[in-house]
Amino acid sequence: MSKLIFITGGARSGKSAFAERLAADAAGKRAYLATAQALDAEMVRRIELHRRRRGDAWDTFEEPLAIAELVGKLAGRYRMVLLDCLTLWLSNVMARSERDSEITDKVEELAAALRAFDGTLLAVSNEVGLGIVPDNPLARRFRDLAGFLNQRIAREADEAYFLAAGLPLKIK
Repeated sequence: MSKLIFITGGARSGKSAFAERLAADAAGKRAYLATAQALDAEMVRRIELHRRRRGDAWDTFEEPLAIAELVGKLAGRYRMVLLDCLTLWLSNVMARSERDSEITDKVEELAAALRAFDGTLLAVSNEVGLGIVPDNPLARRFRDLAGFLNQRIAREADEAYFLAAGLPLKIK
């Protein structure tokens, strides 16, 4: 039986830790699909903190771009996959895509792959549209595409949670 759980909220709202708690009691092997790239010292530290917090209970796959394909490869091997994070994936895709139509096509591919996963898949994403309108075109484009991405995955989800101050609010 497949189940897609979407988890969103602001930066440092407790999304990843909440997703890890939801997955803690899963039977069988668990996969952690990480989209972050260690491109600077600060990101190296963040990634290491995440790794230490999860411990050895997870098989970790680091993939900044081809997550739809990787989810397909994990099917049948894992009953629980935690994908963290969709907005980092989006920024990785944006860095390599010129047209928004390319990106929305990739979002559609991803939505189909997440929906098709035979097991429980938790997808973590940042909510970036609650603040002021960004002052530059790239940031506005990212905000708009992140809003599209989040809406698309939330629409597919069986459950959805919004995190604020470490507290989850079930919204679907």
